[in-house]
Amino acid sequence: MVAWLEVSIFGLTLFFMLVGLVGLIVPIFPGIFVMWLACLGYGVVTGFTTRGIVFFVVITLLMIAGTLIDNILMGSGARQGGASWISILAGMFAGVIGTIVFPPIGGMVAAPGVILLLEYLRARDWKKAWLATRGLAIGWGLSYFARLGIGVFILAWWLVWAFWK
Repeated sequence: MVAWLEVSIFGLTLFFMLVGLVGLIVPIFPGIFVMWLACLGYGVVTGFTTRGIVFFVVITLLMIAGTLIDNILMGSGARQGGASWISILAGMFAGVIGTIVFPPIGGMVAAPGVILLLEYLRARDWKKAWLATRGLAIGWGLSYFARLGIGVFILAWWLVWAFWK
């Protein structure tokens, strides 16, 4: 491959990897998925060697784990705070809709707001509703660090793939 083309492909992939990594700061933004798409594009453009397939499979497993961990930690945090499953699902749905309607902070306001409201309506107790919302926030915090760690590992793993040819 021509040197300038290889550098351009590397630079473009690195750009989208960094966009995904920075995007992990926003809880609803699918930063890990953006990073995975960048790796997929890199593999398609540069060609999947046997080694490249192994690297991409590991990155795919990390992307799946990051997505699951994110949802599990947020949901379990709210659940440990006393939220019902209906409130948790409604909060997640409100988070997605809020992000689409008022990006990037709409989801960060909508999800806890819906959980707080639904838990108050269910228990008729602001203290219990607040504990459920606080549990969601704690789960969000834990998921942030998990997503960030996985994102950094995906970036490092891709860099090894890109330089080890």
